[in-house]
Amino acid sequence: MASVVCTLRDHQDDINWCAFSPKLLATCSGDKTLRIYNAEDFSELPFSPLKGHSYSVHCCCFSPCGQFLVSCSTDATTLVWSMVTGGIEAVLEHPDRSPVRICALSPNSAHLVSGASDGTLVLWDFHSKRLSRTGGVRDTTMVACSFSPCSQMFMTGSTYGDLRLWDLHLNQLLAKKDAHDLGVSCCSFAPSILSGNQVVQFHLASCGQDCHLKIWVINKFTSGGFDMVLLHTLTGQTAPVFCCAYSSDGQLLVSGSVDKSVKVYDANNAVLLHTLNHHDRYVTACAFHPTAPLIATGSMDKTVNICLLEDGCRGGKSLPVQLHLAARDTGVVCLSVLSSASSVSGKAAASRSKLLVADWSEGDVSEWLVEEGLQGLVDKFKANNIDGTELLSLTKETLASELGIESVGLRGKLLRKVEELKSGSICSGVPDEFLCPITRELMREPVIAADGYSYERQAIENWIHTKNRSSPMTNLPLLTTLLTPNHTLKMAISRWKTSQ
Repeated sequence: MASVVCTLRDHQDDINWCAFSPKLLATCSGDKTLRIYNAEDFSELPFSPLKGHSYSVHCCCFSPCGQFLVSCSTDATTLVWSMVTGGIEAVLEHPDRSPVRICALSPNSAHLVSGASDGTLVLWDFHSKRLSRTGGVRDTTMVACSFSPCSQMFMTGSTYGDLRLWDLHLNQLLAKKDAHDLGVSCCSFAPSILSGNQVVQFHLASCGQDCHLKIWVINKFTSGGFDMVLLHTLTGQTAPVFCCAYSSDGQLLVSGSVDKSVKVYDANNAVLLHTLNHHDRYVTACAFHPTAPLIATGSMDKTVNICLLEDGCRGGKSLPVQLHLAARDTGVVCLSVLSSASSVSGKAAASRSKLLVADWSEGDVSEWLVEEGLQGLVDKFKANNIDGTELLSLTKETLASELGIESVGLRGKLLRKVEELKSGSICSGVPDEFLCPITRELMREPVIAADGYSYERQAIENWIHTKNRSSPMTNLPLLTTLLTPNHTLKMAISRWKTSQ
């Protein structure tokens, strides 16, 4: 079930875009402003609204860490805002002063793309805020842009109806003409990467004036070639579709239309799950919260609705949430949705047997040593602040050189006991997808490699350094060594740990 739990009515003109970070919601409008809200209770931040553009603000996006917000406008500028102070960090002027209609940040925060009404594209170095390259397509308007999850390429859509894939040198990798009759409105890459049989595969959603929402498969071959195949055409909306977005785990897809409806689909099976009809005019913007089962939708009715998917983020799989009432200064009462993954109070009192070894305290490690007949090591471990994480990383070298354990037999016994702990973790019900394929240990900082698989960051970095860029799973060459943080998997692991 999906329902509206909060309506924001602060803008004075059409809502053009909305974007979530883990902690904030940003909205932008034809009223020349951006408004920033706390994503827990949807109260407006003290420095909001942001006023820096002189004309309509068309698009906004957060940096992955949420520290910066980028916005673009008819005034031919792209602004970078600090989400600490609300101040302008940089003003990026588009060449030839053409109105900027779309902007997108790469998942690794290295690159920013802006697209304009004259068909030009500008690639900016986001760290230095300097122009890197320009390109584009003449005599059209760039209205859609999305980076691939590997940050190495991006898709654009225009009023011509074409979708074009570009690399970071603004070389055109492929073009799908007439992808949407009468024009593209929006496009969005799915966050996952699939790999196999010497092909790296991406999914992309696009929508347009033809009233269709489409899901595409983009194949990148080891030979360097690309192709693009239509996987699904979703016809649930009866008028032009203005916006679309994937959930952070890629399981759901949302779209908004001129028919005033919001549709939520199972992205994998192209099945309609929810329909929302709470806007009075065209729905122009939509975005998923990265960790909570929330969707923000914006409309020409000047409102932003916050919608709760009460059966969770995965189209039927339950994600418990806590709901709290919060009164805003405007008199609107809304719901604050807090993921149970962040509610870990009380877990500290859980018995050691219910905790993952990596979460053991120094006291838990001392108790375990006594139980295993290694009480002679307790004082040494306490003096060196050995907790569960440190315990699992012990080696013969560290035991001898750093802990000063001279007995070879004692070192061997301890390491065997540690290996038993690791094996016990694997056999005690830890979902296999939470284990690093290299170390077979629970991942703490999962990242996605170019082969589409997730690994513990340190493990795959070491592998790439020593194994000549081959995939640990397929043994094929990795097309890139770029590693993308898997925030969805990290949150799923956190939720699982909390439930244990």
